[in-house]
Amino acid sequence: MKMQMGQWAELEARKFLEAKGFRVVAVNYHSRNGEVDIIVEQQQDLIFVEVKARSATAYGHASEVVTLSKQRKLMKTALYFLQKNPQYADFYCRFDVICFDFSQQFAKTVQYHFSSFPYDLQWIENAFTFDLEFINL
Repeated sequence: MKMQMGQWAELEARKFLEAKGFRVVAVNYHSRNGEVDIIVEQQQDLIFVEVKARSATAYGHASEVVTLSKQRKLMKTALYFLQKNPQYADFYCRFDVICFDFSQQFAKTVQYHFSSFPYDLQWIENAFTFDLEFINL
């Protein structure tokens, strides 16, 4: 199936997490502060997952583009999700990042069969955590 890189990466990340036993709670969850790509749960853990894909890693790896500003937006969106879904109030919450780094350059808006190209997958568990001072509530 041909799709754009970001769509492909989010689909692959979901499949990866489901294979690890996580249950998908939400995909592309929006608030006025931003979006969380994937929210999954496993036992009493609720994980907010940011998915990044980069081509031609000479310009930096996918993990390097989750800036402090992006982290702040993810945290605020996660807090909004928790307010709207009180059944998760007692869950341990964390933020993971799943990165796909391709060694060759692609145009992000062109559709390819990305699975046919070599890539590195990196799963950064607990990439960052809630910091109430940081998000300025």
